[in-house]
Amino acid sequence: MRMIKLNDYLYNGDTILKIIKKYSDDLRRSACESGNEIDMAHCNFLLEIEELLTHNEFLTSESQRIRDFYMYMAGIYPFLAFTFKGRIKSLIRAEEKFNGYIVEFVSDYYRKNHAYPAVSELKQAVSMFRDLIAYRIVISMPKCHLREGDRQEEVEEKYLYEIANVLPKFLEERGFTAKLSGAKTTSVSPLLSDEVKPYYRDYVENPKGSGYRSLHITFFDNLARCYAELQLRTKEMDDYAEIGDGNHTVYERRQEEERTRRDEIPEGECVYFDDAYARVHDLQELDLSKVDVNMFTAANNHLMNDGCGLARGRLILPFEHLSRFQKEGGE
Repeated sequence: MRMIKLNDYLYNGDTILKIIKKYSDDLRRSACESGNEIDMAHCNFLLEIEELLTHNEFLTSESQRIRDFYMYMAGIYPFLAFTFKGRIKSLIRAEEKFNGYIVEFVSDYYRKNHAYPAVSELKQAVSMFRDLIAYRIVISMPKCHLREGDRQEEVEEKYLYEIANVLPKFLEERGFTAKLSGAKTTSVSPLLSDEVKPYYRDYVENPKGSGYRSLHITFFDNLARCYAELQLRTKEMDDYAEIGDGNHTVYERRQEEERTRRDEIPEGECVYFDDAYARVHDLQELDLSKVDVNMFTAANNHLMNDGCGLARGRLILPFEHLSRFQKEGGE
């Protein structure tokens, strides 16, 4: 039976919603015929993305409540410049992540146990997505506000942690519940209060191998009944992640790791691994300049105009605050 994969639906000029519908319908039909429970879970994951893109009234409510924190920051920190953005994870990135979880979970389990996980364990592993909706706060201290002897990086990190300390309580008063991070180790930064440390993944104090730095916290929105991740960064951290080495190094390292995982698992022994690996590999080899999706155009895999959320997250909450100096032309 031919494997159903997203790549096959990207060349007919369809809208992104039509692509999700066709892909999930065909995948569900195939899963029913083959009894593939992971493909069925995959269909439900695609349905969740479709719901986010079509029934977004809850995003209006969520955005308005998060905007309260934007207004709080504007009042408490008039000297800071910051951006406040929200996005729904792009279809391609979500598809990569779903299948990447399968590749990672199966290979790690096999390496440890010399056997393959039960389907129930694998289904549990791919049911933990909490970042399909994410908001990012990026702050910057304009140099005109620095005092003599101040180091911009140190000053910005001080305010970043200060903001992180008040964020959980602020949002919990507005219908959100902060979730424990699940990180193996909590932050050791003295700038992050002990009360909130269990909720944060602190990649500022403990950068990822790629050099990526950020604070991550996940909330459950009790009114919208969904998860949302908030990321807090300085502009320097954001530049590194978006246009610096962090962007390219992660991609190259991920490819290398996945090729290693493929070598560890004998082909044909675990259909779930084989299918997921093939889907991830094919997406990584995709030439975006050749796809034909409505509201999407790419000159290459780095230059693109994505108006539908195919390859880049679909923006849902653009706010930008300029420091008082920048807004008023002086003090």
